[in-house]
Amino acid sequence: MLVVSVELLHGTFRGDPDGTANTGGLSRGEWPPSPSRLFAALVAADGTGRRCRVTDGSELHWFVRLPPPVIHADTDPRHQPLEPRYVVVSPKSPRKSAHMEYVGRTGTRIRPGYRVTPRHPHVVYRWDTEVPPAVFDALRRRAARVGYLGAADTPVRVRISDSMPDVETSPAGVYQPDPAGDLAISVPREGDLELLDQMFDAWSTHGPGVGRSQFPALRHRVGYRSPAGRAAVDRGGVVAWLRLGRAVAGRRVSRVTAVFKDAVLSRFQAIHGEPPPVLHGHGFRRKGFDLARYLALPDVGDSRSHGHIHGLALWLPPGSDAPERARIREAAFSVSRLHGHGVDVSVRPADETGTGAATPQRWTRTARCWTSAFPVVHERRVPVDLQEVARWCRHAGLPAPGAFRSARAPFVPGGVDLAPVEVNRPGRGGRPYSHLMVWFDVPVTGPVVLGSARQRGLGLCVDVAGDAEVNAV
Repeated sequence: MLVVSVELLHGTFRGDPDGTANTGGLSRGEWPPSPSRLFAALVAADGTGRRCRVTDGSELHWFVRLPPPVIHADTDPRHQPLEPRYVVVSPKSPRKSAHMEYVGRTGTRIRPGYRVTPRHPHVVYRWDTEVPPAVFDALRRRAARVGYLGAADTPVRVRISDSMPDVETSPAGVYQPDPAGDLAISVPREGDLELLDQMFDAWSTHGPGVGRSQFPALRHRVGYRSPAGRAAVDRGGVVAWLRLGRAVAGRRVSRVTAVFKDAVLSRFQAIHGEPPPVLHGHGFRRKGFDLARYLALPDVGDSRSHGHIHGLALWLPPGSDAPERARIREAAFSVSRLHGHGVDVSVRPADETGTGAATPQRWTRTARCWTSAFPVVHERRVPVDLQEVARWCRHAGLPAPGAFRSARAPFVPGGVDLAPVEVNRPGRGGRPYSHLMVWFDVPVTGPVVLGSARQRGLGLCVDVAGDAEVNAV
């Protein structure tokens, strides 16, 4: 057995789980600290190759081939957002516009992200594998030289042993590797050591002009089951909320979601390789209504609403494992601009704690009555009755409704009334569409999207206050 015990000397941990801290879009800190961070700390402790001082580096090649470990860590730490701050930058030449206190230099804004404070300041990584004595001794020497984990303001003490620590220093929560788990945690893989060497050599030669973006990401996420995730039921959900740099007319919803889809596929291809079928539908082996949904988020429901699109969301169906969701989320968050089909607008991660059309709070409410912000495209060319609407709801993963209303015009202020050319795709044939108000017998949590064009964002619904007690069919 190999056991690596990490003691957080300040009782806190800070790390950026997906690279969004510097954008201001991070909503939670990283927890538990990933095995990839532990591996990076061990590499930095004594270097590799000719840079090694107390080892020969062979233990790292053994360590990187280990399977994902079981992680013992606190189950409910506090995630504290850190305020952005400005630091002084020292340029190669003096600047004319500079700080009064620091002549010839400027300041840059730093977003440190989140600091995680567990109730129990220990993290334990456990592998049930036999360790060669020489490797065990070399890992202990490296561990003794580790100063911090993640960010430099997370000092740690690392110990290597062949047994679990005593009860007082062993956290109660257990995070188990599980492909169907509710978490995605990064682990080291073969090839990471060589890539770290390339990064260090490039930085040593060319200095700070070398950036991380010039090298492939060292994030190999695998599924983990958290202590509280055993009974979780996967109903699908949004993996990325984005905000547009400026509002776009709601009538351009089909163009916006088409460009959004192209951008996500392009970024996924650039970062991770071939996109999974759930994103584009080609070669998809499950039911067709289990595809990803590219949603445009309009301003609706208020007396002053005009239906303009302020944000985007990417929804994934049930069955997507945690590593796949994490890769798709990373690709979506890396989209910085939508360009094409007459659309040209900047994009950034949305502030999930704010208010407005581009935030989760607007679209993930729980209510019995929902009405369409964009028209619902009918699935079949048949008269629309309660049985047909129940079919749409079933395909969207929703319970059967108790009543509904259908009309050509929107039921809600700001609802968008589209022309046929703005709904139907060229060469695909036209389908009937209408606005809908649906009552469920039980409360339903959003986002709610109905109809055959769910993947394109049409049929997106908003909750109706007071359950809209009006005449229904």
